[in-house]
Amino acid sequence: MEPLLSVENLVTILDTDLGAARAVDGLSFRIGRGETLGLVGESGCGKTMTALSIVRLLPERIGRIASGSIVFEGRDLVRLPEKEMRAVRGNKISIVFQEPLTSLNPVFTCGEQVREAIALHKKLSRGASKERAIEMLRLVRIPEPEKRYHAYPHQMSGGMRQRVMIAMALSCEPPLVIADEPTSALDVSVQGQIIELLRELQGRLRMAVLLITHDLAVVAEMVDRVVVMYAGVVFEEAPVRELFARPSHPYTEGLIGSLARPDRRGGRLAAIPGNVPDPMRLPPGCRFSDRCPKRFDRCAASEPPLFAVAAEHRARCWLRETSEGGDRDAAGNA
Repeated sequence: MEPLLSVENLVTILDTDLGAARAVDGLSFRIGRGETLGLVGESGCGKTMTALSIVRLLPERIGRIASGSIVFEGRDLVRLPEKEMRAVRGNKISIVFQEPLTSLNPVFTCGEQVREAIALHKKLSRGASKERAIEMLRLVRIPEPEKRYHAYPHQMSGGMRQRVMIAMALSCEPPLVIADEPTSALDVSVQGQIIELLRELQGRLRMAVLLITHDLAVVAEMVDRVVVMYAGVVFEEAPVRELFARPSHPYTEGLIGSLARPDRRGGRLAAIPGNVPDPMRLPPGCRFSDRCPKRFDRCAASEPPLFAVAAEHRARCWLRETSEGGDRDAAGNA
């Protein structure tokens, strides 16, 4: 079956005063209809740049898609005229950003902002679009939606503002919703409510979701497949259960190892040493080699391709290169 979204060899460049930075560097992945794909990695890996590339909202004057394709419902969004792209944003692909207080307009009521999104794409009258907006506020479990329709963003809690953003994103029932760190700005007690709400609404509306996060605990709860991203490229891709049961890249192992678990009560959380490399000063060979506890000589010499680990499971690591059917060990021997 043809995927809903297919990103192939995407390269996104940020032109800075210090030079061109490849924020996304040959990224490829696919999302099927009704599927939830998790795009995970540390801050600075290129996750948000990927989302902004898909909806073509890159920073003005400095952000550009240099090559690759983003095919959505059979059309390449990279080559779509801006007028046609505006009809896609919000209507066919919606995005929920990390911090709703900076995404919502402070001088308009929350209800009016949801109503305007509906009126723009559905061409409804003011009365009909208002009724639809109130219905959406009710759908995302905002109490007294008729009253909250008239509330300004600063009058709502962080969790309620994020629900308004979700109502706006889902108001036109888009086939694809991109949720970019939708819970990271919220209290822990509210995070679970938002994730549960997204999961319930996805099942009800049968939409696909691209969930962008650094939190593998959220990924374990919500997604079908996972793409692990590092320094602009895919490091590992697998069904979610396979990834947690058999992580095949040291970076993925590090991310999973940093999760809080009941059996570590009172102990220190594991951490990956070092930082994500500057996209203008990438290390030679594997981009993770200077942080990897399993590196060997070849890692610093040449960048590995994505190796097949199992059905639907790939990893960009020389340890996964097979020789006579066996994985190489940390010394590079078969």
